[in-house]
Amino acid sequence: MTIKESNVTINVKDMDKSVSFYQSIGFSIKSRWGNHYAQLSAPGIVIGLHPTSASNMTTGSGNLSIGFTTDNLEETKTSLQQLSIPATERKEEGGQFLHFSDPDGTALYFIKPKW
Repeated sequence: MTIKESNVTINVKDMDKSVSFYQSIGFSIKSRWGNHYAQLSAPGIVIGLHPTSASNMTTGSGNLSIGFTTDNLEETKTSLQQLSIPATERKEEGGQFLHFSDPDGTALYFIKPKW
């Protein structure tokens, strides 16, 4: 068996809003099939956005968390503020973090690692 490509699929309530959100934090549209499915990419990751309804999506992202590495946490923090995306800062042994969520509650974070 050979894996040709991979992605993480996130269930979303509003495709246009979610596509716009992920583009605002640096993703590019790889492909989109109307409101049926979209793939967006950033260095090292491809995510899929799939529509869902309120009846089968009662809690945000469950145990899923997607991280992005940055070299300049202050610049990233400023960018999120300019986009009106609330973020919580955290420092630990591994580095500095900015935790935030997408429009449907999926947990996301930027990390400036110490390694």
